[in-house]
Amino acid sequence: MDVEIIALLLVAAAAAGWIDAVVGGGGLLMLPTLLLAFPTAPVAAVLGTNKLTAIFGTCSAAITYARGVKTEARVVWPAAGLALLGAGGGAALAGAVSSAALRPIIMVVLLGVAAFVVLRPAMGRVAEPRLRTPIRVLVAVLVVGLGVGCYDGLIGPGTGTFLIIALTSIIGLDFVTASASAKIVNTATNLGAITVFALNGDVMWLIGLGLAVCNIVGAQVGARMALSRGTGFVRGVLLVVVVLLVVRLGIDQFA
Repeated sequence: MDVEIIALLLVAAAAAGWIDAVVGGGGLLMLPTLLLAFPTAPVAAVLGTNKLTAIFGTCSAAITYARGVKTEARVVWPAAGLALLGAGGGAALAGAVSSAALRPIIMVVLLGVAAFVVLRPAMGRVAEPRLRTPIRVLVAVLVVGLGVGCYDGLIGPGTGTFLIIALTSIIGLDFVTASASAKIVNTATNLGAITVFALNGDVMWLIGLGLAVCNIVGAQVGARMALSRGTGFVRGVLLVVVVLLVVRLGIDQFA
């Protein structure tokens, strides 16, 4: 492999770790880079390798956040358990469901998310404990665990972003706490998906583990920046990532 390609992979892994740690969506960068580096590799192997790379960075970011942010345990841990199952089920169905058919729906949802964040500038800036009623907590567990978990196994890009939006809008977490909570759930979704990919032999282990080192570095920088700069910083990055995700899905759909 050319030195230029190796350097590109390492930089992309670090940048993807940073994005994932702040708002999610590192797959926007990592997946196209892996496809560029391994044009003849099966798509499933690229997806599996991306999950292997991402799980290390996401887990390390979750640990860093846990030292500075108290998460909503009654939502996060049940949702993580469901997300593990949901992502595994999504990965198992990945070959049976056309992602092209889902992309337009996801693009519309993302545009709605962007509009929601722009039109509600107060959302996520401060916590809203009044929203954490038993019914909303149950809805959050199901949406975050099963809904977003299945999506991560089935398609993937933007999972962390969807988790943050769900946690801020349904139970009123601020953006930093939502990001910290999302990392725990996202670690579970990555684990569920990679288990299925690994059982199917769809993981390039040496490449994935090598890139994981850079992913951890990027994740540590991103988590620390989010903790130090606060909700306004996370909100700004979130909007940028949502726009890029819509553009990326649009290219996949219409190119």
